[in-house]
Amino acid sequence: MMFTLYGRAFISGVVREPMSIVIREEQIFSISERLMPAGDVIEVDGVIVPGFIDMHVHGGDGADFMDATDEAASRVASFHAQHGTTAMAATTLSGSREAIRDAVAAIARVAQLRPTTGAEICGIHLEGPYINIHRAGAQNVASIRPADIHEVDALLAQAPDLRWIITLAPELEGARGLIEHFRDRVLFSIGHTAADYAEASVALEWGASHFTHLFNAMTGVHHREPGTAGAALVSPHATAELIADGIHVHPAVLRMAVTAMPKRTALITDAVRAAGMPDGTYKLYEHDFSVSDGAARLVDGTLAGSVLTMQRAVQNMVELAGLPFEMVIPLATEVPARILGVSDRKGWIAPGFDADLVVLSPKFDVERVFVRGHELANGR
Repeated sequence: MMFTLYGRAFISGVVREPMSIVIREEQIFSISERLMPAGDVIEVDGVIVPGFIDMHVHGGDGADFMDATDEAASRVASFHAQHGTTAMAATTLSGSREAIRDAVAAIARVAQLRPTTGAEICGIHLEGPYINIHRAGAQNVASIRPADIHEVDALLAQAPDLRWIITLAPELEGARGLIEHFRDRVLFSIGHTAADYAEASVALEWGASHFTHLFNAMTGVHHREPGTAGAALVSPHATAELIADGIHVHPAVLRMAVTAMPKRTALITDAVRAAGMPDGTYKLYEHDFSVSDGAARLVDGTLAGSVLTMQRAVQNMVELAGLPFEMVIPLATEVPARILGVSDRKGWIAPGFDADLVVLSPKFDVERVFVRGHELANGR
């Protein structure tokens, strides 16, 4: 398999035009400023960007990773690929030991297949059950429990080759021991927490290095108590996620966060099964939630994830937060690739990298999607 994409492309932090990108055997073979035809030539009118990488996604198209079936995992990956996501960390919720174990098993099976009909599953993100019941958000409080080294060890054994992320509250019983025991194998993310600034900062010293959906389900910034969010903003090395749907975080705060930590912020969707579906009532593990006016909420009004796609997240960061396109694209590509440990093959348009590419129109519509060089049938 060899072909050439020809058109404007986001390379090395800028949009360059026109560029020839030669694809051979699922990888980018060469890049040139001249038309260098190799195989079929596909001329594009939009801009070619690296495939998006979503490191926090629960579901979409009516399916959820907690459904614990191969069909559900494949369906989620296929849906988000249609919107430009070519790699992801499949994300679970607080659930019973059996429910999480079965979900991880299904995710691992689909990830091992590496299908080119959907986003590649590069990691598993356990968003719970080791979180604070008072900051649980839409998660099932009955499933929340103390940090358990033995449970985590058994889960890691199910998918040893994938990147593991675990969200936890550092104030929880056993949190320090869990972080110190697994910090060489797991990316620990501070989230769903009531920790103050000092407690969050200490957790970074233990070995945590990431923050789950910054500002949401954590203590916020106050001028006399910077909170968990403040610890993220001033840490020189920690990374953080942002849900850019315009609902979870005000556009001005999105802009503030990226301005404060431009190389340390990753856009995520936190998408649930209702993403891509009509308004109505759906299931989030054992909770019912409803979708209306673009927001997913429990009966009491608590936000229950989002119906966001990465394509829309990028669009919102430009149109709502007012950030330059060249500043936004790395938040959906380079930064999450680095966090997920796949920056040697994903996140950039460069020779030797996976041919994960998306063609965006001037209005941010996804016109074409290539997963390791294979164009999705409905990618336009």
